[in-house]
Parts: sequence; structure tokens; C-alpha cells
Amino acid sequence: MKLTSRNFSEGEYIPGPLAFAVPDTENHFALSSDRNPQLAWSDIPEGTGSFVIVCHDPDVPSVIDDVNQEGKVVSASLPRVNFYHWLLWNIPVNVQSLEEGAQSNSVTLKGKEGPEAPQGFQHGINNYTDFMAGNPDMAGTYFGYDGPCPPWNDELVHRYTFTVYAIDAQHLPVAGEPTSQHVLAALGKVNVLGKASLTGLYTLNDQAIEPKK
Repeated sequence: MKLTSRNFSEGEYIPGPLAFAVPDTENHFALSSDRNPQLAWSDIPEGTGSFVIVCHDPDVPSVIDDVNQEGKVVSASLPRVNFYHWLLWNIPVNVQSLEEGAQSNSVTLKGKEGPEAPQGFQHGINNYTDFMAGNPDMAGTYFGYDGPCPPWNDELVHRYTFTVYAIDAQHLPVAGEPTSQHVLAALGKVNVLGKASLTGLYTLNDQAIEPKK
């Protein structure tokens, strides 16, 4: 399989309109358009019943004490963990592309609704749900796509990997709340006939360094 986007190529920076936040000289960051990227996939395996899309950032700090704190930095040497930005499934086999903004075209304070998604798909709960839990103005359940918003004081540029899975089932059997844990567990219960990934970069710190390839 092959996955491409008109918005960015492998290893390139993701444009600001596709992010949750963009750099701001006065406040370090400002909310952005939060539009999902255009994606297209090809070379579909025979027997495919539907598609699943997952976007994750593997470069999120494992310790968040210094995140977005004045006078402090998030060290590039700090161990990193996964943060899931998008879980989308039950995409029919005859759909082999998504247009920019078709699934998300703005930041929704306290989160988008779900699990029903535009175009009749299903979308899951992303990790902004956990990250925003302590902020009374933003706390909520965040379904669907919410784009990059790495710490503005992070020394490391973050990677965002979009992966399309071709599965042999028409519906992904997600049990329980549609969190990343349960969606990935459901992927383990069906036959994945093929997959393709595309990774873009993003940072809110113009002094950040890119992760080693």
C-alpha cells in the first residue's frame, strides 16, 4: 500500500492550518484551524473490507512537569511516549481518500462529538481528553482529529505518523470506550491485509532539533 498527502510529503513539516496550535510571539502559541490533512491511499490488497486510520505522535514527554512552563525546557533526552491524535474506522473499501478538513476544520473546545463521524465513519477518543482534563476551560471528551500541539518549550521536534490499515472486515469490532487502547486491540482481532504510513514533523519551538532518523 501507499499513502500520500497533498499537504506534506514524508519527513516534511505539517502546515500550521492542520495543527491544533501555531507559534505566537506574545503567548508562545495560538489556536489554529485544526483541519485534518488530505490523504489518499492506493495499492489496496485484495479482500479488503474497510480501512482504519490512526495518527500518533511518538515524541510526547513521559514526564510533563516542565511542559509549557516559563523558564524551563523539556529536554530532548527525556524518554518519550505515544500520544494518539486520530482514530477513524469503518471507512468503506470504495473510499480511498479524504479531503482536507472533511473530518475536522476547527478546534472544538471541550472536544468534538462522537463516536459518529462525518461521512458515516466512526471516530475514537484522542489523547487530548487526558491532556486537557485539568483545564476547566478545555476539559472534555475529544473525539476525532485534533492536530499537533507539542510543548512550546520542547527541545525536540515531534513526529506525527498517519497510518492507514486495510482490514478484511467491513466493521472494526471496537469493544468498550473507543480509546486508542480499545481501537488498537480491535485491530489485533481482525486480519490486517496491508498498511501504509506517512510521517510529518511539527514544532512550536523554532530552536527545536529534529529527532534522529
